[in-house]
Amino acid sequence: MEANGQCAIGIPISKLVHFQSRATLGSMNPSIVFLLVAVGGILLLVFAAVLFNFFGIWIRAWSNGADVGILDMVGMRLQGIPVALIVDARIMALKAGMEIDLKSLQLHYQSGGNVPQVILALIMADRAGIVLDYNRTCAIDLATKGTGKTVLEAVQTSVNPKVIDCPNAAMGRTSIDGVAKDGIGVKAKARVTVRSHLDRFVGGATEETIIARVGEGIVSAIGSADSYKEVLENPDRISKAVLAKGLDSNTAFEILSIDIADVDVGDNIGAKLQAEQAEADKRVAQARAEVRRAAAVASEQEMRARTQEMRAKVVEAEAQVPQAMAEAFRAGNLGIMDYIRMKNVQSDTQMRTAIAGGERSGDEGRPVQQ
Repeated sequence: MEANGQCAIGIPISKLVHFQSRATLGSMNPSIVFLLVAVGGILLLVFAAVLFNFFGIWIRAWSNGADVGILDMVGMRLQGIPVALIVDARIMALKAGMEIDLKSLQLHYQSGGNVPQVILALIMADRAGIVLDYNRTCAIDLATKGTGKTVLEAVQTSVNPKVIDCPNAAMGRTSIDGVAKDGIGVKAKARVTVRSHLDRFVGGATEETIIARVGEGIVSAIGSADSYKEVLENPDRISKAVLAKGLDSNTAFEILSIDIADVDVGDNIGAKLQAEQAEADKRVAQARAEVRRAAAVASEQEMRARTQEMRAKVVEAEAQVPQAMAEAFRAGNLGIMDYIRMKNVQSDTQMRTAIAGGERSGDEGRPVQQ
């Protein structure tokens, strides 16, 4: 081979290579040539599709310094991850000065989290001067899933406290009822100002626990008052007593203030209880009197039964008198004159009894002579 690009026989090298390649293609099987052309076409279509789908997103990521490659985008598409959402979230984080790994964003999305909400919550916390890292934010986002709340709302509540009505009208109660020591009921309504405690948000008790604890504290504060007038004169004593108990422990919130919105006088619970107790005592006394009356009736019936028994014995004894008289006649102990005198005495007695009874019946209804 010579230095001027020609072979030893004087033929240029480029022509010789072209001649050899044509000879090689001419010697190949037409089916193999068609297969190579088809594979090349498919690869070209795939490359065109990739450029069509991801080129705009890749340009957006590259221009914002997000450093997301085409292969990363293809991998996310194959895993079912929305490429634009993850890329935009990463760009948003970078613009806010936060470096968040692409794999971490993908993992949180695959865990069921809301990636844009997490980034917005981190940005809001950073602007408000709240120390909050990415892992904690992801944990809060997953903890609020399915509860109707979001991690962004939690951070917003931490920045801007919210007010909770106690009791909650949705539970069917309009006031918290307590009873002072004098027996007068007091009805109160409170408004609790709270903010999210992000360190305890995961695993901490919710708003329902705050409402229940505040209600319990209000009832206790009213019950410790000597009179309902003290509660009406100084309603702030309720809020101070409740706030001093540290009701926000182990909850996802921090109580800032408890304000009594309304205080009203309720029923005289003490009088009602005394009336109910008196009614109960009355029923007990009536029951005991009924027991004694039943015992007296039973005793009376028993005496009547004994009276009938004694009358039966008298009748039995009187039935033996004629037998005794007959026996006396036979034995000679009773004569005819004795019998006649006895009959006269009996007749006289019956006559006197009849006259006395007739006079009593005749005198009835007559005025008494003065």
